[in-house]
Amino acid sequence: MDRTASAARLPLVTRVGLVQTDTTVGFVSQNAEALARIKNRPDTKPFLKTFASFKTYKPGGRVPSRFKRELRRSKRTTYIIKNEALRIVSHGAYHDLLKPYGWLCSTSANASGTWYDATFAFSAADIVIEDAWGLFEAAPSRIYKLNRIKKRRIR
Repeated sequence: MDRTASAARLPLVTRVGLVQTDTTVGFVSQNAEALARIKNRPDTKPFLKTFASFKTYKPGGRVPSRFKRELRRSKRTTYIIKNEALRIVSHGAYHDLLKPYGWLCSTSANASGTWYDATFAFSAADIVIEDAWGLFEAAPSRIYKLNRIKKRRIR
């Protein structure tokens, strides 16, 4: 299935999709409550937000000036700024899926605290979006916590 052709028709605003993200297989939606219900985790714990471009994120938050260029050019890297996790996806098939929405909440396709299980992932998702390579678990993203002055590696 071609991700770009079907992206405009998918109602990921309210439903949960199972997709190959830029790093690993995961659940995506703009509805954080639906993701929390599937993963059995507290509603208060925030999800990673993936953005199609830096411009899409800009109205929502403030990035420290010294890290703007790094954030714009990063690949497969998650940043935490003021307890909000974000990742800019600037190319690839997942970027093509993100583009019509601007942003999507993203999380790994497993139950909270467990390893990836394909049967759980397929049964929990409302929509499955696959391409020729299928869905596979890959290396997770690097995570950095940023503040005004310094950057600290978390993972």
